[in-house]
Amino acid sequence: MRAIKDMRIENDANKMVKAMEASGGFTAKKLGVAVDILEKMEREECTKFLSFPACVVATGLRGIIKELVRKKRFDVLLTTCGTLDHDLARLWRNYYHGTFLADDRELHKRGINRLGNVFVPNESYGIILEKKMQRILNKIEERQYSTKELIWLFGEAISKEKRAKDSIVYWAWKNKIPIFVPGITDGAFGSQLWMYWQDHKRFGIDLFRDEQDLSDIVFEAKKTGALMIGGGISKHHVIWWNQFRGGLDYAVGITTAPEWDGSLSGARVREAISWGKVKENAKQVTVEGDATVLLPIMIGALEERLR
Repeated sequence: MRAIKDMRIENDANKMVKAMEASGGFTAKKLGVAVDILEKMEREECTKFLSFPACVVATGLRGIIKELVRKKRFDVLLTTCGTLDHDLARLWRNYYHGTFLADDRELHKRGINRLGNVFVPNESYGIILEKKMQRILNKIEERQYSTKELIWLFGEAISKEKRAKDSIVYWAWKNKIPIFVPGITDGAFGSQLWMYWQDHKRFGIDLFRDEQDLSDIVFEAKKTGALMIGGGISKHHVIWWNQFRGGLDYAVGITTAPEWDGSLSGARVREAISWGKVKENAKQVTVEGDATVLLPIMIGALEERLR
């Protein structure tokens, strides 16, 4: 039996997280356990996966994810098409503070898209992506690409942009960290690829090459660990491939979704044990809450430990 300890106000993220874990209380303890697991993943010979949805890239959390890629904290990224949309669009145009309580009809009349409490004007999204992406695509070799290859190609293409170093895609290319997007056509980036294909039929996406790369990664790994934000295709592709090596050795999930609706977003990490996607003896935890709040605290504490 370990005694509950009261928390004190801390100015240090690592001390605060340690105090949260020692407090024994609810989600605070889970957050502390999650950082312990992430630290173990970093200090061991472990292939590390990061999965996340696109929505967080429309917020300032993009900067945290970018730093994780810049510092090579993760070896493999899995995400959705919208991540490419937001990451690239924000190179050239700003997104803006909004409100959940906005009049959506009025926003539509003004050409402003609402993503939660983030405002995304048309000129900051589809319009600028079409203008910039078609220029890049018209300079590439007309052949079949995996999503990993194509994303690295874009990372190189934007490397001279003023804001390039703010980009997840740029650092993935720079550090040769693969980003896999299984649902590549589900967003503005994918639509621009389709538009380009209309007049360039030899161009195409070879998803099977991505799958082969993922197969090679998991079968060559001595141990694997994952930080999975939200659910959907990004999370599932991580746990799906890891089942073929007996499951993840380490797993941290962050979610706002309920478990009782049966969704993958709501499924706690422990559920994946029944499928063999997470090992029975794995170090694992699910932390309930908003990643835009939790992840900066977790990564701040992790970086202090690693320093």
